[in-house]
Amino acid sequence: MSSTATESARASGMADLLSALMQADGSARHGFVTTHSRSMGAESGRSLCDAVHHLSGLYGRHPGLADIVNGRDQHPGIRDWVAAAVDGFARERNYLNRVVVASGPLPSTPGQAESEAAALAQRHAIEMLAKSDRVGCALGACMATALDWRAIRSVIDAAARRFSIEPPTLLVPRIEETLQAAADAATSVGVERALCFGAQQILVQHRGLWDLLEAREIARRES
Repeated sequence: MSSTATESARASGMADLLSALMQADGSARHGFVTTHSRSMGAESGRSLCDAVHHLSGLYGRHPGLADIVNGRDQHPGIRDWVAAAVDGFARERNYLNRVVVASGPLPSTPGQAESEAAALAQRHAIEMLAKSDRVGCALGACMATALDWRAIRSVIDAAARRFSIEPPTLLVPRIEETLQAAADAATSVGVERALCFGAQQILVQHRGLWDLLEAREIARRES
């Protein structure tokens, strides 16, 4: 197989791999997300407040994943995608923090100390992915976050409406753009593997977040 054909096959495979990861492990499949993106009961209000506070702990601070990827400039072939991700996530960060303020204080929940430790561990894991020296790892994490953000945004939007904020237009790069950028970034087997690793690990952290929020909801219900 020629080098051009090999690169084309690798690029196509990268997009397919990310798509398969999202289908298998994306936030859209988690019960907390499917329940609270549409429910309106009293407990849902507490759970939505809890969710935006925890999401802000992971993604409400600067610099974010996209900012760190942009600062390293390791992927010149997809500068436009990275720039769009920086801008889009900056807007999402501002929106998320507005919703946090409107939602009020974190709901009282049994086992708060354990929850704080788990949330801190998730934040640390994401920071480690962002700062990885392995070329492609932070980018893969950033791309998976962009792909998963639509499901995450459904929970933020439910909270926003609950607390009288109209959700703004989502400007994080579209799914097709992100998959194309991932294909363009997969310039070698090593980078492809790093992209996949970063993507897999960020989805692990997202699932851990939803599991934590679900456990906190149950603890409040049973207290």
